[in-house]
Amino acid sequence: MVQAKWITEDQLQKGLKFQQQQGGLIGEALVKLRYATEEQVAQALAKQLGIIYASKENQILNPEKGQGLEKMIPEKFARDAAVVPLFVENNTLAVALTDPTNIMVVDNIKLVCGMEIQPFIATKAQILKVIDSFYSAQGGSLIDKVLDKGGEANEASETDVVTSDGKLDLDKVIIGESKGAQSIKLVNAIIKQAIGERCSDIHLEKYDEKVALRFRIDGTLYERSAPQSDLFDAIISRVKILAKLDISERRLPQDGSFTIKFQNRNIETRVSICPTVFGEKLVMRLLDKGNVEFNVDKIGFEPRQRDDFLKAATAPHGLILLTGPTGSGKTTTLNAVLNSIKSPEINIMTLEDPVEVKMEGISQVQVRPQIGLTFASGLRSFLRQDPDVILVGETRDNETAEACLKAAMTGHLVLSTLHTNSALEAIPRLIDMDIEAYLLASTLLLVAAQRLVRVLCPDCKVPYRPPQEELDLFAKESYLNPLPDLTKLTFYKARGCPKCVNMGYKGRKAIYEVFFITEAMKRIISKDADQPKLREAAAMGGAWDLRASGWRKVLAGITSADDMMSITMTEH
Repeated sequence: MVQAKWITEDQLQKGLKFQQQQGGLIGEALVKLRYATEEQVAQALAKQLGIIYASKENQILNPEKGQGLEKMIPEKFARDAAVVPLFVENNTLAVALTDPTNIMVVDNIKLVCGMEIQPFIATKAQILKVIDSFYSAQGGSLIDKVLDKGGEANEASETDVVTSDGKLDLDKVIIGESKGAQSIKLVNAIIKQAIGERCSDIHLEKYDEKVALRFRIDGTLYERSAPQSDLFDAIISRVKILAKLDISERRLPQDGSFTIKFQNRNIETRVSICPTVFGEKLVMRLLDKGNVEFNVDKIGFEPRQRDDFLKAATAPHGLILLTGPTGSGKTTTLNAVLNSIKSPEINIMTLEDPVEVKMEGISQVQVRPQIGLTFASGLRSFLRQDPDVILVGETRDNETAEACLKAAMTGHLVLSTLHTNSALEAIPRLIDMDIEAYLLASTLLLVAAQRLVRVLCPDCKVPYRPPQEELDLFAKESYLNPLPDLTKLTFYKARGCPKCVNMGYKGRKAIYEVFFITEAMKRIISKDADQPKLREAAAMGGAWDLRASGWRKVLAGITSADDMMSITMTEH
C-alpha cells in the first residue's frame, strides 16, 4: 500500500501503533483511522497473496444461479463468517471472503460444503450486500416463491385485490393469492417484503439484459431478487393501474399514489415513473404513518435546540426556515412542531406538495400546478382564511419567497423549507431571490438544518476506545463546554446481528443545527449577510452546527462516528 502510494510511511507507523493498542489486523487499523478504504486493503492483500480480488464492479462477486450454492453454504453461516459462494467447478467451491489466511474459517467452509475451496478476496461491506441479494434476506422468499411458480396463474379481477374505497388490501391478497395473475402477485410480494424490511423506497428498473430491484433501508440501497425481464412491463402496468396513471403513456414521466392496507395499517404509497433509455424506471415511496412519531421530544433535538425551535414556533409572527436535502426528514420535523403547538385557539393551514401525512386539527392543502394552485397563489388565498400559522411546503422561487415574507410581516407565523447545504446558507439564498436584506433581518426568527443518521442496533453495537485522531476531532468539533474526560470516552460501532439483518443499524434519527436569530445576527444580515460572521455570532450565542450535534449522538451511543461523519461536513 505504501508502494502504491495509497498510504504514507507515517500513516503506516501510526496504523501499526494503533494495531498494537487495539489488536486486530493492520488493514482494519488503517481503515478505522481512515487512512485507506476497505477496497484498497482488499486489493493490496490480493496482490500480496496472489489471490483474485472479487467485487461487484469486476463482475466476479456475482454468485452463479442454479448451482444450489445456497444449500452448500447456508445463509446463517454465510452471514456469521462473512463469506459468499460464487460457483462450483471440478468439485471445488469458489468462495469470496475477507481474510483467506484465516485457516479456521476456511476449514469450517470445507466442513460445511464438503468440497475443496478456491478463495477470492472481497470487502466485508460488498460481501454482506451480495448475501442480502443472493439469499433474499428476511422474507425475500416471498418474491422467489412467485417467480418460481411461473406464469401459470389465471387473471384476477381488480375487486380481488382492491377494496371498495380504493385501497390495496394485502391481507386479503395473500389469502387468495393463487387466483391472481403473476404480475399482481409479484407486486404484492414486493410491497409486502419491503414493508417487512422497513423499506422507505422501492426501486425497479430495467437495463439492457436484466431487471434490478432495490430497497432503500435506513438511507442505503440494497439489492433484492428481481423479476425476469419479460415480467417487467406487466409489473409497471399493474402499478400504473393502482396509482390511476395512463398505462399507454411510456414517453413522459408520471406521478401518482395509492394506499396499502396491511396488518391494520394504512400505508400511503407515492409512485414515480420515469422513462429511461432501457424502459421505464419505477420508484415507490412507502409512507407508513405508524412508524412516524410527531413528538418534538423524540425526533432528535438536543434540549437547547428544542427550546429554541419552540420559542420561535410560539411567536405571534415571523419566518422559520428549515433546510436540508430531499429525504432528510424536514416534513416530519415541521409536522412534529405543528403537532406540539396546535390547539382549538390557533388556525393552522399548510400548503404541501404532496400532503404526505394527514393531521387532525390542521387544514392541509395539496398544491396542483396544472390547475394554477401553486405555492405562491395558494399562499395568497390563505391570507383570506384568517390563519395564525402557515406552513409552506417548499420555497422554490422568488414569488413564493416574497409571499412568505409578506405573510410573516403582516402578523402570521410562517414555516417553510429550503434546499441548501447548511442553515445559514438560507439567508444569502433568499437575498439572491431578490428579498431585501433589511426586511429579511426584521422578519426571520430562526433558521435550521437537519440530516438523518443511522441508529446503531441496540442488540449488537460494539463499544470501542476511540483512536487519538477521532478524539481530536471530537474535542475540536463538539462544542461541548466543559469537555468530558477524553481518556475515559467510549464510542460504539456497528457489528450486525439477525435482529438488524446484519446491517448493524436499525432506524434513523435526525441531527440538527438550530440558529435563533439574535440582534447581532440581524445586524449582519442587514449589512452584508456574511456567513462566517453569522456563524461566529451564532456561536457567541451558544448555538452549534450539524457536526457538533452529530458528536453528541455519537457520545450518547445512538450512532457511530463513521456514519455521522459520512453525512456531515466540518466547518473547520
